[in-house]
Amino acid sequence: MRYDWTPLWRSTIGFDRLFDVLDEVQRASEESYPPYNIERLDENRFQISVALAGFTPDEVALTMEQNVLTLEGRKADKDEKTFLHRGISTRSFKRQFTLADHVDIKGARFENGLLVIELQREIPETMKPRRIAISDGTGKVNQIEAKAA
Repeated sequence: MRYDWTPLWRSTIGFDRLFDVLDEVQRASEESYPPYNIERLDENRFQISVALAGFTPDEVALTMEQNVLTLEGRKADKDEKTFLHRGISTRSFKRQFTLADHVDIKGARFENGLLVIELQREIPETMKPRRIAISDGTGKVNQIEAKAA
């Protein structure tokens, strides 16, 4: 069942991206191929593991545009094999992940049939909390100190 966002569109301004993200999440939850895990390694490090049995690195494309990470897979050629049972799917796919601001890809590698994508959140210094010194009224001002995040 899909949710209709139309009533919210009529009464909100500037939330377009939020509704697009919610719609994409809803659409992605309906898809099941290829299976994947998302792990939080620590406060600012994440890892996506995608099961890609039967694919080679040349048959997979990983792209990042704005805050959307897109993973696409396409088999290079069809083998003329006769299968008695085919349980390993090699169909083409496109899976997208919406990343938060300041989350970047640090690397991707194939490991035991999994594509492992490493992500890191790096908040710019100007956006980190900082402590502002307050003068005592005599004109003497302490320097601004960075607060440990």
